[in-house]
Amino acid sequence: MLGSPSNHTLLNTATFILLGVPGLEAAHLWLAIIMTDMYSVALLGNIIIMTVIRTDSTMHEPMYHFLCVLPTVDIVIPTSVIPKMLNIFWSGNGIISFAACFIQMFFVHATTAMETGLLLAMAFDRYVAICKPLHYQTILTPWTMIGMVISIIARGIAAMTPMTWMLVHLPCCASHVVPHSYCEHMAVAKLACADHRPSGLYTLILSFIIVGIDVIFIATSYSLILKAVFSLPSRDAWVKALNTCGSHVSVMGLFYLPGMLSIYMAGLEQDQVPLHIQVLLADFYVVFSPMMNPLIYGLKTKYIRERVWNAVTTSFSRCFCQNSPKEKSPT
Repeated sequence: MLGSPSNHTLLNTATFILLGVPGLEAAHLWLAIIMTDMYSVALLGNIIIMTVIRTDSTMHEPMYHFLCVLPTVDIVIPTSVIPKMLNIFWSGNGIISFAACFIQMFFVHATTAMETGLLLAMAFDRYVAICKPLHYQTILTPWTMIGMVISIIARGIAAMTPMTWMLVHLPCCASHVVPHSYCEHMAVAKLACADHRPSGLYTLILSFIIVGIDVIFIATSYSLILKAVFSLPSRDAWVKALNTCGSHVSVMGLFYLPGMLSIYMAGLEQDQVPLHIQVLLADFYVVFSPMMNPLIYGLKTKYIRERVWNAVTTSFSRCFCQNSPKEKSPT
């Protein structure tokens, strides 16, 4: 009987069935086209940013190293869910194994926690560069950066491991149908017969702690940056410093605002916010920020924009020269 307790746990559940966007099945084809385009732009943009930074020796500075790690995270987040999501939208095949479901869930949440840590590290980098420029190389040494990146990765893994453990040990009901496009934590937790609120509360509290601490330190960094910038005598120096930070602020806004809204809406009931709205917001969140980040850095950071443009034009020139017919030598 649906909803009756079972001796099985989610750990023993063989498969789940993802529904896509419940209530918008007729629009799945259009959603597939939109998601395919956004995912393609995200992959291409982040790969270009990584390639340019890694191959250009003049960009081997702390700021660009962080900018090289961020696209990696921005590739992992959508890649964890978009291929299966597109399979659902294109073919209607929503069957996903237990292992794949929870690996998907773990990677989405862990890499999201890593991204907020990277944004904090980048804010610290800008603070040191603008407020303590003479000590920039001594503070942000290669070993310091490696330690920061390792700490960011470890924090994301450590934060999400207990959540996954709690969820997989919940007793499972008869239904294995997940009313979502991917294995979102709350959507899977609601399949359990037992009280899933401890798991949901842990996720909510942890999200606010991680994001809250990061946002407080980011806000502090930028407050000190603004104080230092406006103490400069030249207006041109103001504009240059603010332009340097503008891309970071834009990326943070795209990441934090939709993310907090998605977390808040996931905890609401369907009579408060329609389910398809909640699912659509969660779907677009995992791909929108990764798609926009390389565009923002490419457009707002002049140095990166010039290097990307030079790399693209050079590639086209080489391709054109190789494919153009060679002139026959006179006999």
